Amino acid sequence: MKSRPSKLHIKKDDTVVIIAGEDIGKKGKVLEVFPAKKRAIVEGANMVTKHIKTSASNPNGGIEQAEAPIHISNLKLVDPASGEPTRVGRKADDKGKLQRYSKKTGEIIKNG
Repeated sequence: MKSRPSKLHIKKDDTVVIIAGEDIGKKGKVLEVFPAKKRAIVEGANMVTKHIKTSASNPNGGIEQAEAPIHISNLKLVDPASGEPTRVGRKADDKGKLQRYSKKTGEIIKNG
């Protein structure tokens, strides 16, 4: 029986800063999240070169640049209120639903 992937502190459309690796210090928007692999694709970061084979739709083929996934542990959420990197916590609202909040400012982070 497979276990369910744990919840992540990063979601699609969040603004993040890269805290480790080749692109350290870059900010970007999260384009896609892969919870099972604990990875995310960040706009304009971790660019790789892809060689495209010739085909009927692309007769010339060529070389393209594309974003590759980055491990979630190398990303830190940018607090929408202050614009600085912050850790993320979860707390229940008055209805009992868990919401993300900034540990730096204590404000609730809106989804998306």
